[in-house]
Amino acid sequence: MGTNQMLCCDPATAEVKYFLTGPRGRETTSVTTTPDGKAMWVNIQHPAISFPASDGKTRPRSSTVLITRDDGGVIGA
Repeated sequence: MGTNQMLCCDPATAEVKYFLTGPRGRETTSVTTTPDGKAMWVNIQHPAISFPASDGKTRPRSSTVLITRDDGGVIGA
């Protein structure tokens, strides 16, 4: 596994866009959002680097990442 991407697709237009890239060797295991679409959690498992510290020394740890927009709006809008 390399640094895998998460892509998103607009079903109405079939347009595919890049959303995120995780640390090297990771696996994205689940994604969930709040009903209003303003928060998204992404689970990262099995990172090959010292994630989430990224200091090159800390043992890699599975993590849950919370994603929100700076303006508090709906993700993807």
